[in-house]
Amino acid sequence: MMAKVSPAQFVRQVRQEVSRVTWATRKDTATATLMVFIMVFAASIFFFLVDLGLSWGVQKVLGLGG
Repeated sequence: MMAKVSPAQFVRQVRQEVSRVTWATRKDTATATLMVFIMVFAASIFFFLVDLGLSWGVQKVLGLGG
């Protein structure tokens, strides 16, 4: 069971913990963000091509679309 702490004491503890955090640099954050965008773009192209291929295959099997 946790001890009850006053709101002021809680805020002091939070500030103390935040001061101990090692924050990422601006360059690291920008690099990670760029990598996320690149991976999302690559995944969307991949799934688009898979969907296109499956759609084509289903149309051929079922004889749809001429």
